[in-house]
Amino acid sequence: MFVLLMLFLWKYIDDLIGKGFEWYVIAELMLYASATNVAMALPLSVLLSSIMTYGNLGENYELVAIKSAGISLTRAVAPMLLVVIALSIGAFFFSDNMLPRAYLKYYSLLYDARQQKSANFLPEGVFSNSFPDYTIRVDKKDKDGQTLHGITIYAKTIANNPPYVLKAKTGRMYRSNDNRYLIIEMEDGVRYSEQASQRGEMNFNPNPRQVFRRERFKKAQNKLDLKGLAFTRTSEKDWTGGFPMMNLRQLKDYMQHTNKSLDSAARANLGLINVYIKFFSLPLKSENFKTYIKYKKGVMAESNNLTKANYITVALGEARSIHDFLKQRDLARQDQIKNFRSAFAQYQVKFTLSVSCIALFLIGAPMGAIIRKGGLGLPVVISVIFFLIFYIVKTIGEKAAHEGSMSGIMGAWISIFVITPIGMFLSYKAATDSALFDIEIYRRFFESFFSRFKKSKV
Repeated sequence: MFVLLMLFLWKYIDDLIGKGFEWYVIAELMLYASATNVAMALPLSVLLSSIMTYGNLGENYELVAIKSAGISLTRAVAPMLLVVIALSIGAFFFSDNMLPRAYLKYYSLLYDARQQKSANFLPEGVFSNSFPDYTIRVDKKDKDGQTLHGITIYAKTIANNPPYVLKAKTGRMYRSNDNRYLIIEMEDGVRYSEQASQRGEMNFNPNPRQVFRRERFKKAQNKLDLKGLAFTRTSEKDWTGGFPMMNLRQLKDYMQHTNKSLDSAARANLGLINVYIKFFSLPLKSENFKTYIKYKKGVMAESNNLTKANYITVALGEARSIHDFLKQRDLARQDQIKNFRSAFAQYQVKFTLSVSCIALFLIGAPMGAIIRKGGLGLPVVISVIFFLIFYIVKTIGEKAAHEGSMSGIMGAWISIFVITPIGMFLSYKAATDSALFDIEIYRRFFESFFSRFKKSKV
C-alpha cells in the first residue's frame, strides 16, 4: 500500500502542490486513494506473504519436519487456504459496498483538486491577473508568505467607480474566515485616480476636464473576491453514473434498463421509417386476393426525361433522409451497446478480486515451499514477476472487454484463467518435492551438456 500511495503522489504531485490545500484535504485524498488501491494491493499482499511464510518454513527445515511427521503439504496448506478464502469473502463485500463509494469520493475530490488554481495568487516581481478586476504586483515577500513589500494595485472600473492606482510600502495578506475573500492590509501608501469633473459632464464636452486625485493613507484594506479561486467541492451526484461507482445491484439494474431500451428502439425503427415512405406499399398475399393484376411498366416508362429526373431526385432525397435518420439511430444504439459491455465487464470484475486472492495464494504457497527462501529478497522478486504477469493480462482483458473485442466474461476472468494452471502446476511440483528452482541442478546439467559437446567436437 505504501508503494502504491507513493506512485499516486508522484503521478499527481504537480496537481496538489502549491494550491493552498489544508492538510486534511490531502489526508482525505490519500485515504480514498488507499481504498481504491485495495483491488491491486490485496492480491499482491497475499502472493508475497504466502511466498515469505512458506519460504521461511522451508528455509528453516520446518516443512521437512512436517512431512516427516506424515503430514502432506496439501494438509499443511489447508488452514491458510481457509484463512485466504475467508479473506476473499470479505474482499467481495468490500468490492461491492465500500469500493464504489471510495471511487466516488476519490474521483470527485481528485477532480476538484486538479481544477483548483494555484494558491500563489501574488508571485514576486510579476504583474498578477488572478483577480479579474485587478492587476497586482508585489516586489518581495517574506518567508511566511503573508508579509508583502512594494505593493502596486491597478484597479479597473468597478460598479461605475473610476479606476485607480494604489502603491504601498508594506502590507499583509490573509484569507477571511469563510475562505471567500483575500484581504490585503496595506500601510504607508498613496492612491491615485482620475475622474471627469461635474462641469465637464454638464457641457457635453467630448474631452471634459479630468480631476486628478491623490490620497495618502497610513492604513488601508482591500478585499478581493476568491470566487473561482478558492477550493470548492462539486456535487458528488455528477459522478454517480460511472460504472466503478456502482455496486452489483446498480449495475444489474442498468444492464436491464439498457437491454429493454435496445429492444424497444429496434421495434420502433420500422414505425419511425414509415413516415418517410410516401409511395405505394404492396399487401401480403392472402385469401382475399384471388387474382393479381399483372405488373405494368408504370409512370417511369410513360414519362419524359424531365419528369423521370424529378422522380429520381425525390427518391434520392427520401433515401438520404432514411439513411441519415438510421445513421443517427445506429450511433445512439452503438453508444448504448458500448455502455452495456462496460457495465457487464464491471459486473464481472466485482468477483475477480476475491478469486484472484485464492489463485495467487495457490501460486505463492507452493512457490515458497519450492524456493525455500524467506525474507524480502528472492520472494519479492518472484512475487513481483508473477504479479506483473497477472496485472498485465488483467488490464489487457478488461480493456478488451470494455471495447468489445472480447466478451465481458472472458475479458474479466482471463487473468484468472492464465494464473490458475500455473498455480496447479506449482502445487503439483511442491507436493512431489520437485527441485524446480534448484540452481545447482541446472548448473550441473549445463556443465554436463557442454562437456559432452566438447568431447563430441574433439
